[in-house]
Amino acid sequence: MSKPALVLLDVAVWLTVHVTVGYLAHRWSVQTVSRERWVTRIRGWEDDGQFWQRVGRVRSWKRMLPEAGAVFAGGFDKSSVGGRSTAALERYAAETRRAELSHWLVMAAAPFFALWNPWYAAVPMLVYGVAVNVPCIVSQRYNRARILRLLSRRAQAPAAE
Repeated sequence: MSKPALVLLDVAVWLTVHVTVGYLAHRWSVQTVSRERWVTRIRGWEDDGQFWQRVGRVRSWKRMLPEAGAVFAGGFDKSSVGGRSTAALERYAAETRRAELSHWLVMAAAPFFALWNPWYAAVPMLVYGVAVNVPCIVSQRYNRARILRLLSRRAQAPAAE
């Protein structure tokens, strides 16, 4: 296969992976993403998301990331929380799980590019997969950790009398 044809194939496959995973993730029920999974669980070393701010200054660049949550009809736009109620915060946390899982799945496709690309083209495909998805994963984890911390504080607060 010629190099231009290979580039076109790679672009088409990445586009297909992004759209397909995004659509399938969009179809997951809210209940499916309402509970933590091993991969999405916020770890202690993340310090309620502050690790991502200390190490990566996530607050300074997260707004520049594309927001595609509402690309498909009925989707959820995560550019704002959408309310201060516990239900709104829980839904936002669930949608950050959906987004994070979808980015992990898209990134997982990167090694498959080695099946048809020579090594010198497969390596940039792997780099692309990581470079495009890791910032989105970090942003979702940072936002969710902050929301979960707020929800935890609310749950521990004494009820208003």
